[in-house]
Amino acid sequence: MIVLDGTIVNVALPSIQDDLGYSQADLAWVVNAYMIPFGGLLLLAGRIGDLVGQRRVFLIGLTVFTAASLLCAVSVSQEMLVGARFVQGIGGALSSAVILGMIVTMFPEPGNRAKAIGVYGFVASAGGSIGLLTGGVLTEAISWHWIFIINLPIGILVAYLARRFVQAREGIGLHHGADFPGAALITASLMIGVFTILRITEWGWVDTRTLVLSAVSAILLAIFIHRQATIANPLMPLRLFHSRNVVGANVLQALLVAGMFGLFFLGALYMQRVLGYSALEVGLAFLPTTVVMGTLSLGFSEKLIMRFGPRTTLIPGVVAVAVALLLFARTPVDGNYLTDLLPPFLLIAIGIGTSFPSIMTLAMSGATPADSGLASGLVNTSMQVGGAIGLALLATLSTERTDTLLGEGVSQASALTSGYHLAYFVGAGLAAIAVAVAIFVLRPMPMPSHGEPEPEPEHEAGREPAYSDAG
Repeated sequence: MIVLDGTIVNVALPSIQDDLGYSQADLAWVVNAYMIPFGGLLLLAGRIGDLVGQRRVFLIGLTVFTAASLLCAVSVSQEMLVGARFVQGIGGALSSAVILGMIVTMFPEPGNRAKAIGVYGFVASAGGSIGLLTGGVLTEAISWHWIFIINLPIGILVAYLARRFVQAREGIGLHHGADFPGAALITASLMIGVFTILRITEWGWVDTRTLVLSAVSAILLAIFIHRQATIANPLMPLRLFHSRNVVGANVLQALLVAGMFGLFFLGALYMQRVLGYSALEVGLAFLPTTVVMGTLSLGFSEKLIMRFGPRTTLIPGVVAVAVALLLFARTPVDGNYLTDLLPPFLLIAIGIGTSFPSIMTLAMSGATPADSGLASGLVNTSMQVGGAIGLALLATLSTERTDTLLGEGVSQASALTSGYHLAYFVGAGLAAIAVAVAIFVLRPMPMPSHGEPEPEPEHEAGREPAYSDAG
């Protein structure tokens, strides 16, 4: 529901603009008002799940998200919709931040956990494509209000299922991390950082506002880290970050998502602006990617992880993503879907379908039951921040390249295509760096025999989890 909401809104933006009278600049706040609290609260929300109970935080977030969806659906003004989207972002952060933590806690046996993470990856990837299709159908057939109404029955059903099937485990207690100044520092740092990233395409990378706000975000983060290292009961114990696999997997994911977000965003623009596809045709064009990705995530990747380990499994997948981006960098102005788009779409689906479950497994490898929510929030934060930075970088480079060529008299279609090619090359470079991280930073993670519970991570002073980084 949360991933679907992100893409379904993008499809409906032109209709929302016409109905509520948004200017082109103000229209971006329909998306930004959601992304700022969502990206800013993920890390804190995950840790709160550890302290007060993950199911409790999940249900609170789900309730807030669903209620805010209703407010979005009945919005009659720009201000009302933007405010409702902000509240929706808070609910989305609270609920999604603890999901991986709940999976780790519910499935201690490695084989079942790998299957569950595979399902998680499938649902996340499917939600994006389903959002494109559903958004196009609902917006064209009924109205944009229905893209939010669709969340209501889903939210009610999920709340019922969660209360019935997810065990209510108590958290470790607020006294283990009731650091309110720390909470304010990390939330402010991430919200300012996300806001700055979202404005880069308008301000530019060297604008004074970009530099000042980036510095403020970095300073607040540094103060937060220093505080967590020195107080008795930190909000976010830094022991989790001692693991090379946890840190490396999150860095790798941020790099990979940066290139992937750019591909899907710019690929959709290429199909619409250059090839003349409708919004619905764009959704259908991405459908094979979702089908292949889902098929691999649901069954194949779990078998590979159990047979070869997550590090060995993800390296070919990340290489496949880099190659797919390079193939996109040769798409012509008169591109043909079957020969120019479908092969790299299938290749990136194979890459993501095999690598993402492995990345999730490694990113959660250093988590104990007491800090699985923090690890889950960190995974989601690295994905959102990496995607936002990558999209801002690739979109800016693409726009600058296109504007330069248009000034030289090149046709609009050729200028747009050349701009997208530059962005794809940069995305492939980010994926290549991700390959280097996988090879030189990550360590093989010995998997217990199938059916044997995974050993508890050991967090003695100065000691990393023995099973996650052992070579």
